[in-house]
Amino acid sequence: MFNDDKTPPRPNPRGGPAQPNVIALIVFLLMVGLFGAYFFRGNSRSIQEIPYSAFTNHLERNDITAVKILDNTSIEGTLRGGSGDPVHFKTLIPYQDPNLLPLLQDKGVNVSGGVSGLSPLRLLFEFLPWLIGFGFIWFMFRNMQGTGSKAFQFGKSKAKRYLEEGKKVSFSDVAGQKDAKYELEEVVSFLKNPQKFTKMGARIPKGVLLVGMPGTGKTLMARAVAGEAGVAYFHMSGSDFVEMFVGVGASRVRDLFEQGRKSAPCIIFIDELDAVGRTRGAGYGGGHDEREQTLNQLLVEMDGFDSKEGIIILAATNRPDVLDPALLRPGRFDRQVVVAMPDIKEREAILQIHAAKIPLGSDIDLTRIARATPGMSGADIANLVNEAALFAARKDKPTVEMPDFEEARDKIIMGVARKTLVISDKERRMTAIHEAGHALLHYYLKNADPLHKVTIIPHGRALGMAMSLPVEDSYSRTKGWIEDRIVICYGGWIAEKLCCSETTTGTKQDIQQATDMARHMVCEWGMADEMGPVAYGQEDEPIFLEKEIARHKDYSEDTAQQIDRAVKKILDAAKTQAETILLAQKAKLEALADALMSRETLVDDEIRELLGFPPRDNTNTLLVPTATETNP
Repeated sequence: MFNDDKTPPRPNPRGGPAQPNVIALIVFLLMVGLFGAYFFRGNSRSIQEIPYSAFTNHLERNDITAVKILDNTSIEGTLRGGSGDPVHFKTLIPYQDPNLLPLLQDKGVNVSGGVSGLSPLRLLFEFLPWLIGFGFIWFMFRNMQGTGSKAFQFGKSKAKRYLEEGKKVSFSDVAGQKDAKYELEEVVSFLKNPQKFTKMGARIPKGVLLVGMPGTGKTLMARAVAGEAGVAYFHMSGSDFVEMFVGVGASRVRDLFEQGRKSAPCIIFIDELDAVGRTRGAGYGGGHDEREQTLNQLLVEMDGFDSKEGIIILAATNRPDVLDPALLRPGRFDRQVVVAMPDIKEREAILQIHAAKIPLGSDIDLTRIARATPGMSGADIANLVNEAALFAARKDKPTVEMPDFEEARDKIIMGVARKTLVISDKERRMTAIHEAGHALLHYYLKNADPLHKVTIIPHGRALGMAMSLPVEDSYSRTKGWIEDRIVICYGGWIAEKLCCSETTTGTKQDIQQATDMARHMVCEWGMADEMGPVAYGQEDEPIFLEKEIARHKDYSEDTAQQIDRAVKKILDAAKTQAETILLAQKAKLEALADALMSRETLVDDEIRELLGFPPRDNTNTLLVPTATETNP
C-alpha cells in the first residue's frame, strides 16, 4: 500500500477543522444579508401608481398634501384617501408641464426634490465587482493549507512520495530481467550498507538510466529497488517539470532535490526523461528556452550533491538516442541498464504472476500462450490476461479457458473482430482467396515461420489475416527468411490474379511491406550481391518528430538507378516464386478458400487435415515440402 502524500498532514492545535473556511462563509453570508437589506429597503411601504391625468384631478380637488419630484421624470407623494388615511402614490411625468410648479404652489402643496432609486438590475451591476472580488478572496482562503496557498505553488515539485506501509514491491514481483536486476542490486546494496563501498574508495553511480521499450517494466523496476532498499521513493514525470510559466521547471527541479536531501537516503525516479532531457538546440524552430532552463538546472543539481548523501537518481526512457550528451557523461547518468523485451521463458513467468489473480481452466497451457505471444512486453501480457478474463466473464464462465486467451490475443494483435460487418459474397470470396494464397505458401517455403491460423473475419481495418508464429524467439533475421517473407506477401496478389483474373485494393499493405523489406535489403542490410555490403542513404529523423520523414540521398543518380534495379530484381524473383507454387497447387488453393468461406477461421492442424499434409512433429518443426510435390 502506498501513500501519495508528500508530507504527513499537520494536526490542528485547536482540535477542529481549519478556521479560514468558516470565517469566509460567515463573511459571505453577511454580504448576502446586507445586499438583500439594501435591495428591499425601499419596498417596506405600499405605493400606488396612478396616471398623470388622475394626479392633476386630485391636485384640482386639493387632495394632495405633499409631493417629491424625482429627476423631472416622476412624482411621488401623498393624498387624502376616502377614509381620511393618507395614500402614497407615484406617477410618471409624460411631458414638460410649465404650469405644474405654480399650480402646486397655489394649492399649498409641500414640494421637494430628489433622485430616483436604483433599479434591481443597476444595483446588481454595481455590486457585481465586489462580489467577484470577495469570491476570489474566499477561494484563496479556502485553498490555503499550511504555510502558503496552492495558487502560488507553481514552483513546487509535483513529485509523489511513496511510503511502504504494506506489502513492498520487490525484485520477486518483477519476472525475468535477470541482467537488469543484477545491475540494480548494487544500488540496493549501497543504500543498505554504504560503508561497504566507501571504505574501499569506490563511488556509487549518482544516476542510473533505465532504457527499454514501453511496457517492459521500467517504473516497476524502480519501485522494486526502493522496496528492496526500504527507503523513500519520489516519483515524478519529466513532463511535470515544464509549464507555461517561465522558470517553473527549474524551480521544481530545485524543490525536488531539496525534498530528496531532507528524506535521504532515498530514490528519486524521473519517468520519461526524454520529455525534459532532449538535446539542447535540436529540432525545427530552435530550442525550447523553458525546457532548456529546466535541463540546465537538472544538470547543476546532479553535479551539486554527493553520492554520500544517500540519494540515488533513477530515470526511465525509451529514447536514449535523443538525450543530451551532458546527461549521459560520468558523474550524472553514467550507468545505463537495459530493460529488454521478455523472451519466451520470461513471458511465461510474467503470465504466471498475472494469471495467479484469475481462475484458470484445466486446459490452460502457459507455455503455449508464451510461445504464441512473441514481441509482447510485460504490459501487453498483463493486458492479455485481463482481456481473457473479460471474455470469460461475458460468457458467464466459471474459469478462463484457452479459447478466451486465443480470442484475447487475436484482439490485441489483429484488432477487434467486426463480426457484424455486412460483406457481399463476391467480396468474401475474394478475401478468402487472398488469405488462402498467403496461408498456403507457408507450407512450401523452407525458411517461413509456421502458420498459426487464417481467418476472413474482419479485424480492425483488415478484412482477413493469415498469422504465423515462430518456433522460438529470434533477434535477427536471415536473408532466406526475409526472401520467403516477401514471397508470402505476394501470395494474396498472385492468388487473386490466378483465381479471379484481377486484383483488389486489399493488396496495398502487402505490396508496401514487400517493397520496404526489399529496399532495406539493398540499402541497409547488404543483401544484394550487385550492390554489395554498402549503406546507401541516411535516415533524417528529427528529434522532436520521432519518425523518419525522409531518406538523405548521398549517392549519385546512377547508383539510385542500380538500387531501383536491385529492389525490382528481388521483388520479381519473389513474385515469380509465389506464382510458381500457387499455380502448381491451385486445387489446394481453391479448396482452402472454399473451407474459409464456410468456416471463416482455420488453424494449422485443420488446414493440414483438409489438404492432406503430414502433422507437425513433437518438436514443433515444420515438415517442409518442395514446390514440385503434389501431396506434401
